[in-house]
Amino acid sequence: MCTAITLQSRQKENFFGRTMDFSYPIEPGLYVIPKNYEWYSLLTAKKYIDYYSFISIGQETEGMLGFFDGVNERGFAAAALYFEGYANYDLPIKDKEPIASLDFLHYILGRCGSVDDLIALLENIRIVGLPDPVTQRAAPLHWIATDRSGKCVVIEQTNSGLEVINNPIGVMANSPYFQWHMTNLRNYMDVSITQQKEVYWGNVSLTPFSQGAGTTHLPGGFTSPERFVRTAFLKTHAEVPENRSEAIMTCFHIMNSVSIPKGIVLTDRGTYDYTKYITFINTNTCEYYFKTYENNQIMKVSLWDYYIEGTQPIFLGSIVHPFIT
Repeated sequence: MCTAITLQSRQKENFFGRTMDFSYPIEPGLYVIPKNYEWYSLLTAKKYIDYYSFISIGQETEGMLGFFDGVNERGFAAAALYFEGYANYDLPIKDKEPIASLDFLHYILGRCGSVDDLIALLENIRIVGLPDPVTQRAAPLHWIATDRSGKCVVIEQTNSGLEVINNPIGVMANSPYFQWHMTNLRNYMDVSITQQKEVYWGNVSLTPFSQGAGTTHLPGGFTSPERFVRTAFLKTHAEVPENRSEAIMTCFHIMNSVSIPKGIVLTDRGTYDYTKYITFINTNTCEYYFKTYENNQIMKVSLWDYYIEGTQPIFLGSIVHPFIT
C-alpha cells in the first residue's frame, strides 16, 4: 500500500514523492550511488555501469541491495509501488534484455536522464520476477517516473505485456492497473471545493452545516482506489505553491491525508500495514525531504553533498530517527 504524486510550483520546479506503506519489517536507509558504479545483475550476473549518480532510499538484505525510490543527477526520479494481483513478470525473451524486478529501479535511475530516455530504454528490455529476501517471493511491482519537465509515466507489466503509460494527473497508487484508477475518477465528478448555499426538497430548505460540504462524497478509507481518488482531488485543487518551501509543505500536507497509522490496517498475516515514511524530491535540485513514522520532523539531504568519484555506494545511514521527548 503506497501512494505517489508529482507537484509543480509556480517557479516550475517539479517535486516527486510517495508514502511507503508496508506490512513487512524494513530498515530503510539513504544511499548515494556514484557515477560509473559497476554492479552485477541479480538475475544473470551481467555487469552494468551506471551513467549517472543518484541518491535513493533502499535497503541491503543478505547482500542484496534494493531501492524503493530515488533521483539521479539529471533530475530523473522514480519509485516502486506494490501491484498485487496484476503484475505479471516475463520469462527471459530472446533479443530482449532481461532485468530483474528488484534491479529495475537501480537500472533506470543509473541510465535514464529523462522520461523520454526511459521510454526508449524500455523498448529493449523485459522485467523478470525475482524473489526478494524480505517477502520471500517476487514482489508484484509497478513503477512511476518523472523528470524536471514535469512529464510523468507509469510502468506496468501485466498479462498485456510491458506498458509505459502517460500519467496526466501525476498520481499513482496500487492495484488495480493505472487506467482503471483514471476511469474510476468519473465516479467522483460531483466532489467539489465549494458547496451549494441552499437547496429545496419540496418546501423544505436544506443548507450545509458548514464549509466543506462539497467534499462529502470524497472517499476516506485506505484502499488503493480510495487513496488514489483522495490524492488526485487534493493535488488537483490545492493552491499552486509559489516557491520551493511552499511546495514542500503542500506536498506533505497532501500525503498526510493518506498516511496510515499503525493499527488501522491489519493484514491476513496478522501484521500491520502502515506508513513507514513519506518522502519528497525536488527534481531540479536533487534534494530529498523525508519524515518517518517515528519522527514527524522533516529532514533534508542533497545528492550534491555526496557527489564524488567513487567505486562503492555511500551509505548515509538509516532514515529512522525516533522522536525524543
